[in-house]
Amino acid sequence: MNIFITGGNGQAGFELQRQFAPFGTILAPVRQELDLANAEAVNVYLEKHRPDLILNAAAYTAVDNAESEPEQAKRLNAELPAQLAGYAAKQGIPLVHYSTDYVYPGNGETPWQEDSLTGPLSVYGQTKLEGDNAVSESGASHLIFRTSWVYAARGNNFMKTMLRLGRERDALSIVNDQIGAPTPARLIAQVTAQAFTTQGSPLTINIPPGVYHLAPRGETSWHGFASEIFNQAREAEEALAITPENTVGIPSAEYPTPAQRPLNSRMALGKLEKALGITMPSWQSQLGLTLREYLDQ
Repeated sequence: MNIFITGGNGQAGFELQRQFAPFGTILAPVRQELDLANAEAVNVYLEKHRPDLILNAAAYTAVDNAESEPEQAKRLNAELPAQLAGYAAKQGIPLVHYSTDYVYPGNGETPWQEDSLTGPLSVYGQTKLEGDNAVSESGASHLIFRTSWVYAARGNNFMKTMLRLGRERDALSIVNDQIGAPTPARLIAQVTAQAFTTQGSPLTINIPPGVYHLAPRGETSWHGFASEIFNQAREAEEALAITPENTVGIPSAEYPTPAQRPLNSRMALGKLEKALGITMPSWQSQLGLTLREYLDQ
């Protein structure tokens, strides 16, 4: 079977390639092979390769740039998912789409449920919500996984940035009033595979279609995440200039950005855990696995 993975060079896309490679032929074209911003090129590619499963890990994720480039964000975050879902519905194949905590308004302290009222604060969040809605309404057999604070042993991400800065600087100020769950791309890929019946071909979705939250258990701030990165790096005998007492938490107001970030990115995990019969691991344990993978490279 042919498994089409968009965004294959990204953090989640790369891990999806590794996870799904045993189940079929992976189609993960780089931009030179397929420009996802070009709708006609996407149509031609789909008709040529006829995938049996689509995993849409592509997105416009430059949250601040999206404020000044709304059309580019809309194409990748809203129009592309709608196009892929339309094809999946027409061909009768499953589609998995990856979304974000940014679709919620980010207020309060209660974890968001999958049916909570949405209210994006940014162009990025709004275009991602439009993509979610298009997939939901397409008639395709689909899963939408909303996740948060994605990082990995490869690519550009918060974990790797903190390690670099922690080696270079002896003091850092990090936002402490945005709360969520850091999610490794590896976990996203593993859970995605668990949502499929992998015996035989083609792969079929084995849980009810719809929206699910996919993140580790627990919660922290960006400051808490950074502190745990430094703690675990020290335990791994990584040389750091930063010291615990000089890792200072600051409110978001002291670190203004073009796009407003949600303060509350907590997401309830009960629906996914019940559907798969699992308990999601803690974010700290997942950081340990990802950090070791990175440091061992």
